[in-house]
Amino acid sequence: MSESVKTIFINGKWSQAHGGGAIDVLAPSNGASIGSISRGVAQDIDAAVAAARQAFEGVWGNTAAVDRGRLLSRLGLKIAEHAEELAQLEALDTGKAMKLARSDVAATARYFEYYGGAADKLHGETIPFLEGYQVLIIREPRGVAGHIIPWNYPAQMFGRTIAAALAAGNTTVLKPAEEACLSIIRLTELAQEVGIPAGVLNVVTGYGEEAGAALSSHAGIDFLSFTGSPEVGTLIQKAAADNHVPCVLELGGKSPQIVFDDADVEKALPVIVGAIIQNTGQTCSAGSRVLIQRSIYEEFVAALAKRINAVRVGSHEADLDCGPVISAVQCERVQGFLDRAHADGITVIGQGKLDASAVSSGFYVKPTLLGPVDETHELAQDEVFGPVLVAIPFDDEEDALRIANGTDFGLIAGIWSENGARQMRLAKKLRVGQVYINGYGAGGGIELPFGGFKRSGHGREKGFEALKEYTVAKTIVINHK
Repeated sequence: MSESVKTIFINGKWSQAHGGGAIDVLAPSNGASIGSISRGVAQDIDAAVAAARQAFEGVWGNTAAVDRGRLLSRLGLKIAEHAEELAQLEALDTGKAMKLARSDVAATARYFEYYGGAADKLHGETIPFLEGYQVLIIREPRGVAGHIIPWNYPAQMFGRTIAAALAAGNTTVLKPAEEACLSIIRLTELAQEVGIPAGVLNVVTGYGEEAGAALSSHAGIDFLSFTGSPEVGTLIQKAAADNHVPCVLELGGKSPQIVFDDADVEKALPVIVGAIIQNTGQTCSAGSRVLIQRSIYEEFVAALAKRINAVRVGSHEADLDCGPVISAVQCERVQGFLDRAHADGITVIGQGKLDASAVSSGFYVKPTLLGPVDETHELAQDEVFGPVLVAIPFDDEEDALRIANGTDFGLIAGIWSENGARQMRLAKKLRVGQVYINGYGAGGGIELPFGGFKRSGHGREKGFEALKEYTVAKTIVINHK
């Protein structure tokens, strides 16, 4: 393990961690070492927060919104210019298929394009008040924003959180996941190349329990964005609460796809399969439950199994339907769910196939369809975060709604029906942040507010709503009598 690696970026300069520690990075496709990153600690977080504060109170705080937007737009173009290089890094680091990595990088560029254009359009408002008074509401940046992001979509998460925060006028300290952050390091280099001022973007690589914990509990930050598990999200929020720091938390899901007997089956099938195998099921919004009206259950499940059986799993370079999961730990976790399901007598209805490129030293799990699964079973309640789809029959609309809302999560839902009235009834009653009707997901969904209910977290990312999260409203009352 190298002790001279420099992947910490503070105040415009690259350095190694305080103390010189490093962390090996493994390729999920074959388990081989592909380098190392700095093992950042609390002292590195202290330095990063101090640099961000100085930039917020100085150069970035004095940069006009239009100029912030131009810098972000320039970075979006630079990302597009380096798209293939970034996609190769992303695929190697996460194990995802090349076609998905390319899509992710395109979405990353789009985030900077979108928020670059939005930076000077975050307007205030006026409030009618007493005669002789003028009341203004202006939106101001929160200050120093801390970002702790996951390993499943590192490039996209960089764009999703950093672009919005910078567009709103904040400065940032980013702690990426130790399992996958090579694309983020390169993206940070590109940000430096286009002229993002020193201290505006700071990156501290390292372990969550060290660098991440130090950031979430730091008294010098003004806002915190976290994406990850509900368990870690709880720790993050408690740590931030000690300093009265507000948070946006995106904590996963157990999202249902509800298929009624009047659904367009041929339209639904490929989308439902795609929603569970994308990124090998390691997606917070994965459609991991398919609720099927009992009158079509057997027929629909048979057609779904046929498609699952055709799914091919291999290395990122093979560019198949699925790659490996991120690590040996995650592989064991997903396999544990499958082993317990087998012990409980739950039937495997369909299962994908491993390609020759899926070597034994890699972290591979076959995409699996199981059913019927009782709605109270752990497979129907817990986030597996792998390519595991459970089929659950329902009787009628009321039954479907009860089952769909019957978990601790509430992120996304899909409704498959040609009945317009039913579509709207369910869409309004589902306790989720996004509802898709006769579809599921929308690419990167850059413009679409995203977030959940219950254990899926709170606050909203993406779209214009994210800019509101990264700002505070200030009321100004002018007496002109």
